Amino acid sequence: MCPEQVQPTQRGPITPGDRPPRLGRVPLLDNTLSMLRDPLGFYDRVGAMDADVVGYNVARTTGYFLTHPDLVEEVLVTNEGDYEKGRLLRDTLGEFIGKGLFLLEGEEWQRQRTALQPAFYRERIATYGETMTDFTAETAAGWDDGERFDLLPEMQSLTLRILGKTLLDINVERTAATLEPLLDSLRTRTDPSSLSAYVPLDVPTPSNRRVKRTRAAFEATLDDVIAERQAEAAETREARDDVLSLLLSLDEETMDRERLGHQLLTFLVAGHDTTALTLTYAWFLLGNNPERQRRLHEELDETLGDDDPTPADLFELPYLDSVLTEVLRLYPPAFTTFRQPTRPVTLGGYDIEADAQLTIPQWLVHRDERWYDDPDAFRPERWTDEFEAELPDYAYYPFGGGPRHCIGMRFARMEAKLAIATLAQRFRFEAVTEPPLNLAMRITLSPTDPVRVRVHERD
Repeated sequence: MCPEQVQPTQRGPITPGDRPPRLGRVPLLDNTLSMLRDPLGFYDRVGAMDADVVGYNVARTTGYFLTHPDLVEEVLVTNEGDYEKGRLLRDTLGEFIGKGLFLLEGEEWQRQRTALQPAFYRERIATYGETMTDFTAETAAGWDDGERFDLLPEMQSLTLRILGKTLLDINVERTAATLEPLLDSLRTRTDPSSLSAYVPLDVPTPSNRRVKRTRAAFEATLDDVIAERQAEAAETREARDDVLSLLLSLDEETMDRERLGHQLLTFLVAGHDTTALTLTYAWFLLGNNPERQRRLHEELDETLGDDDPTPADLFELPYLDSVLTEVLRLYPPAFTTFRQPTRPVTLGGYDIEADAQLTIPQWLVHRDERWYDDPDAFRPERWTDEFEAELPDYAYYPFGGGPRHCIGMRFARMEAKLAIATLAQRFRFEAVTEPPLNLAMRITLSPTDPVRVRVHERD
C-alpha cells in the first residue's frame, strides 16, 4: 500500500465521551499476564487492532498506545510542551539516570542540552571518523577467515572502545569491567516479562540486590575516572573538549556528583549499547540477504576501492545509508517512546486524562503496512527520494523526535555506517542464525539468544 492510500487517523466515527478500544475482556488481568508472558506479542496484538489509539492496563499503569504518525508528531513535536517523560520511566530508571539528559525536564534539561551540544556539532563529529574506522579495522584484524562467533559481544566491545575514546576519552577497559555487569543487571530488572520490572528497587529481591551491587562497583570506578581527570586538569591547566570535560567544566549547581554520574551512565548506555545492537541487526539482516550484501559490496568497491571509508565518503554511499535506515526501521534499539500528559488532552478524537501513560512504539509504527509495502521484509532499496517524500514524517523515528530527539543521532549514524563499511571491505558475512529472532524489550530491543555469523575474507 502506498503512503497516499492511508486511512485517516480516526478509523470510525467518534462521539464525545467515547473511550479508546482496549485489549482483553478484563484488561488489567489480561494485559498484565500478556506482558509478563510475551511483551513483544502484546505489542503485536495492539498493532493488529483497527485503531490508532488503544488503551491498556498493566500492573499499576493505565495508558494508551499511539500508533499513527500524526499522533506521534502531535505529542513529540507540535504540542510537546504538554508532555513529559513520565512516571513509568522515572520509576524504572530515575534512580540511575534521573538527572541525566534522557530524563531531565524543563530548564535544567535545556541548560545541560545546550552545554553538551558542542560535542555533537557536525564538524566535531567528523573528527571522530578516523578513530571509528581504526578501531573497527582492529576488531576485524582479530577475526580469522571462516571464524564463527556471536555478533553482539563483538559489537559491544567495538562501540564501547569508540565511545570511550571519542566522547569521554577514558580508560575504557577498566570502565567496561564494571559497566557491563551493571547494564546486564539493569536489562534483567527492566525486562517487562520479569516480575522484577514491577517491584520497587527498595524491595530486596535477588535482581534488586544485584543492581545495587553492580551499581556500587560502577560508581567506584567512576569516582576514580573523575578524580584522575580533575587532577590532570589542575596540573596541566589545558581544557579538553570531550563530553566528560564539558560536564566537569560546569558549575557545581549545574553538575554535582550525582548529576555527573547520571549523565555519564546515560551516555555510556545510549552511546554504545544501541549502536552495538544496530550493527548486530545489520549483519544479521545482510547475512540472511546475500543479494543485498552483494549490492553493498559493489557500491563500496566502486566508490572506495581498497581504501577504508572516511566521513566525507559517506555522502557517496547512498545504498549504505539505505541499509542503515532499513535496519533501524526493522529493529530500532529504542523500540518505544514514552510520554505523559501534564494536563487533559485530546488525541485521535479521544479525551485522555492527565498523567496517563502514553506508549508511542517505533516497533509498531515502523512495521505498519499503511506506510510500508511488505513491512516485515528487509528492503533497503525502498528508501528512494520519492518514497521518503510521500512517507509521513513520523512513520519513521528511530531516534525519537522534536526537541527531545537523541542528541547523539549524527554520531550514531556516522559510527554505524563507518563500521559497516569498514567490516564489509574485509569480510562477507554468512548468517548462522536465521530469522525470526527472539527479542526482549528491556532497556533496548535486544536478542535473547546469540546472533551468530561466519565471516569469510574477501579477495
